[in-house]
Parts: sequence; C-alpha cells; structure tokens
Amino acid sequence: MVDLTPPEDLGLSSARLNCIADHFDRYVDEGKIPGYLVLVARRGKAAYLHCCGLRDVEAGLPVEGDTIFRIYSMTKPITSVGVMMLYERGLLQLDDPVSEFISGFKQLEVFDSGDAQSYQTIPAEREMTIRDLLTHTSGLTYGHMYAHPIDAMYRDRDFFGENMSLSDMINHLCQLPLLFSPGTRWSYSVATDVLGYVIEVISGQSLDRFFGEEVLEPLGMVDTAFTMSPEKVDRFAANYEREGDGFRLIDKPDESTYLKQVKLFSGGGGLVSTAGDYLRFCQMLLNKGALGAVRLLGRKTVELMTSNHLPDNCDLSSMGYILTSETRPQAIGVGLGARFNLRRGGLRSETRHDGVGFGLGGAVLLDLAAAQILGSPGEFAWGGAASTAFWVDPKEQMTAIFLTQLMPSSSYPMRRELRVLANQAIAD
Repeated sequence: MVDLTPPEDLGLSSARLNCIADHFDRYVDEGKIPGYLVLVARRGKAAYLHCCGLRDVEAGLPVEGDTIFRIYSMTKPITSVGVMMLYERGLLQLDDPVSEFISGFKQLEVFDSGDAQSYQTIPAEREMTIRDLLTHTSGLTYGHMYAHPIDAMYRDRDFFGENMSLSDMINHLCQLPLLFSPGTRWSYSVATDVLGYVIEVISGQSLDRFFGEEVLEPLGMVDTAFTMSPEKVDRFAANYEREGDGFRLIDKPDESTYLKQVKLFSGGGGLVSTAGDYLRFCQMLLNKGALGAVRLLGRKTVELMTSNHLPDNCDLSSMGYILTSETRPQAIGVGLGARFNLRRGGLRSETRHDGVGFGLGGAVLLDLAAAQILGSPGEFAWGGAASTAFWVDPKEQMTAIFLTQLMPSSSYPMRRELRVLANQAIAD
C-alpha cells in the first residue's frame, strides 16, 4: 500500500486536491466509468490517493489502493528505459539502423498508392534507426488506427493474436511496406514492440525475464508483470468498453487472457500494474534514474530521454499527427488525452497535440499556451488504451497517476482534466 504524507507538507492544498474527487466521482455516479484511482505525489512522497467505484461491477468489488490494472501503453516507457539501459552499456547507439539487430528491416519499402490488397511501393529515403522506434517516427503503424490501407494489412495479420509470437510479428512486419520514410512523420505504432524484440536479441533473454531482472525487481515493482498470478486475480480489475453513455464488460478477471501463458511479450502494451508500483517507476524518472540505492539510468540519460526529439523542436501536430478512427471508436488517445466534449456527448474523430513534443518513449510538454493546459515545460507523460495515464514534472517534482479500465481512451477528456485539477492544487 501507499503511505501518504499531509499535502501541506509537500506544498499542496488538501482542499484543492479534493476537487479531483468532486469531479471524477461524477463520472462514476453517472455510469460513464466503472471506477478509478488517482494518485498524486510530490517531492518523493505520495500526498493524495483517492479510489471510487468498482474494479469489478459484476462482482460488486470496489477499486482499492492495491487494485491491479491493465496499463497497456504505459508499458512503453518501461521498455524505453530498458533500451536506454542497453544504450548506456554501449550495446546499441540511437542512430544504429534497426537492421543491425533485425536483418529483415534492411531494405523496407514505403507505401505509395493502392489499397490493402493491391499497392505500389517506393524505396525508403533511409533506413529506420533505434531512435525512430523510440520516437514513433519509424514509419510503422497500428492496425486499430483505421486510417490507411497499411492499418488494414496489420489487422489481417492479427499481430496480437493468441498464436502470434514476437518473432512472428517481426517476420510479418519485414514483409509489409512502411507508412512513410523514417524520420519524416510521426505515427503511433508497434515500434515499441519492435524495441522489445531488439532487447531480446541484444540481451539473449525473453523480454519478461529482462524486465524482471533489470527493471521491475530492482525497483520493487512486485505487482507488475505480463501475466496475472492466480493468487492475485482477486485484486485484478475487469476491463470495459464504452457503449453509448455507459460501458460493457469485455474482459472478466477470472477468465482473462492475462491468466494464460504469454507467447508474445508486448513491450508496447502488455503489462499490468498497480498505482504503488508505477509510482516507483515515476519516482525513478523524477530522480533522474535512481530510486533509493538502486540506479537504473544515469542523470544525463534521463535528461536525453525527456528532451524533445522531433525535428527542429517541433510538436506532434507539426509532424502530421492526427488520431483517427473510421469505424467504431477504437483509436487510442495518447499523450495529454483526446479532446472530447463531455457536455455534447460525442466523440471527435481527430486529436491534435499542439505544444506537445516527443522524447525517447513518451510525450514531452513544450509550450503551455499552445497545449492550452496547466503544467511545466519538460513534463514527460503517456497513457494506455484503457484510459490510464501518468506524467512526471521535474520542475515541480510532481507526478500523477490515473488508473481506470475503460476502452477506448479517447472516450472522455479525463487526462486533460486531471492535469488541471492536480496542478491547480500546488500551493507554493
């Protein structure tokens, strides 16, 4: 469990922090989400923990401080830290071609015209690099984007199907064209899953074992894993999908695929975790790579990770990033969160990220006015498909974690709202 320190001792206002519960409890009361947890910490100590609603509506079980959630793409920063640990050991460089580790990536083509069944390609302008994978400028994509014929090609191959292994996925990717030449645009993608495979190639270990030995065990993240232990399933939240103004069950805890043997360890979205565990990871980032006596990364490495790596210090919007979903709302809102008008009650089909750049594994806040959000330049953040989110703010020495289980994450603007509600509570 998480030990709490009085907010005022950390320069936060208790009364203002309570606005978080006042606001988000309404989501639960109105039946929009099943339940949620918010954790706010500052200066290395947790100041605010609030749970509301149910982790399992059908069983009537409440969200509690040790509830285990699917964090999906909040796995990506953990994978990115693993890559940077190998970087520090001289085992890879950021400008290394990916083909040095995956030979099939040597001569990839770029989609030029046509559809998913019949298309023309042109040669890529250059090879894909490790940094392209870390920054999602690789030319890869995700099947659930529903925005391009290549997305359909990904869906046809069912990359995350039950019988797919990580090596199978890589073999398929080597046979498909890129969405664009590496480095020319930004597109959220399976790039971090490819990085997970690179970790396996370099380390000679499966990704779950590498994570366990190098990251999770050293940080004391005892409830973070790719599979759910039977003895912990009673703490595991159910997963839901938005349906109208409500939601429906899509993954029951005691029947979840997370209870099965994993064949594909997804560095892009495969972990489950708790608020307490993920706080330890966030605090390591805030401490520039260290937690207590454990140091995973050097200070300069974390500073490099949390810098904007987009060309000419531009933002995601300038890189052509628009999140779309042409069928049912399966697109995954990311970064600061999709913009959704709760009062009108409709999903917008596009999300822009003005004032938000991208580092090595997560979004970086650049311009508060352009982003139209409270915060600090240099904040590092990301979220997951089931509406989870986190950010770390080095200037304020503050982090916030939001955990719920509602897909897609573009359903409501909870991430943007939490930014405001947490930051307005700073009192010094």
